[in-house]
Amino acid sequence: MKKIALVYDAIYPYIKGGGEKRFYEIGKRLKEKGYEIHFYGMKLWKGKDVIKKEGMYYHGICKAIPLYNQKKRTISQAVSFGFASFKLLKKENDFDIIDCCGFPYFSLFPAKLACIIKCKPLYSTWHEVWGKEYWNSYIGKKGILGYTIEKLASKMPNKIIAVSEHTKNKLISTLKVKKEKIITIPNGIDIKNIQKIKSSKKQEDKSDIIYAGRLLDYKNVDFLIKSIAIIKKSNPSIKLIIIGDGPEKQNLINLTKSLDLNNNIIFKGFIENYNEVLSLIKSSKVFISASTREGFGITAIEANALGIPVITVSHKDNAIKDLIKEGKNGFITNLNEKDIASKIKIGLKQYKSMKKDCEEEAKQYDWSKIIEKLEEVYK
Repeated sequence: MKKIALVYDAIYPYIKGGGEKRFYEIGKRLKEKGYEIHFYGMKLWKGKDVIKKEGMYYHGICKAIPLYNQKKRTISQAVSFGFASFKLLKKENDFDIIDCCGFPYFSLFPAKLACIIKCKPLYSTWHEVWGKEYWNSYIGKKGILGYTIEKLASKMPNKIIAVSEHTKNKLISTLKVKKEKIITIPNGIDIKNIQKIKSSKKQEDKSDIIYAGRLLDYKNVDFLIKSIAIIKKSNPSIKLIIIGDGPEKQNLINLTKSLDLNNNIIFKGFIENYNEVLSLIKSSKVFISASTREGFGITAIEANALGIPVITVSHKDNAIKDLIKEGKNGFITNLNEKDIASKIKIGLKQYKSMKKDCEEEAKQYDWSKIIEKLEEVYK
């Protein structure tokens, strides 16, 4: 039986993001194939440092620290988890495979040392690449330090698993990683589970447009809200549901009030139950992501699997646009409220006729196909 360590500071289901969900789904399916799975992350639960759930081991190697300080990723949290990752060097932590998430970088250095000492290859899953330009916009002059750490971190793995061709190309062009060192294995979805999801019977859960994700500045939910104000002029009953939480939430609520959209926009907050989120998406007509920075965009694929077309924006750092075939499973728009409003109007007219194409496009991302590719890489 092969032992696999999946290293990421945030662990699903305690934190529910795309990267966390990917490792969880991978672990669950490899466990079913006979592998012994160990997650290493912050201790996000009460009780013992090591617990067993669903036949997999969860190791809390450092205390839980919030991922965000106001609107930015907490540097102290990333550093703290990086130091805690030296626990991978312990004798009892002897694995055949270590797959360490590329972000937040610091954990890759002790993971590499552990692999050298134990004569094992280091794999690393990369969801996105920040690069010098984004680092400078994020923290100013200190951005060069962040970029340097990111670039050094990309040299640690023996093999990098990129979740999209977009991320692979940025690893090559921005961080100068050798092409032969990277393999693309996208995120997946559970087609069988999604096909079982029913639309909500509650009228308050029905919507025209829906957003699901963290409420961060680069997600650009404010543009979505402004587009609703435009549509309302010709469609007073237009309804948007926003699912998620984050540092931008109060600003977005204030914007909604200032535009007199309280009757048109519902903030559902963070929803614990994954199937409930899917049910709400299926109860809508159009899914939208205006994010300008996505390494993949799993919720877009989930929306397609539910038969819902996706609207996203044209931006060099948005990988969701690569998943969309214009007019088939969604639409691509410029990042401004007028263009977004225009695409929403088209989507609301065509969503029924796009249902079958949306479902067909999503099938290629079924986890059964993804796991076969990943297992081959690990072997």
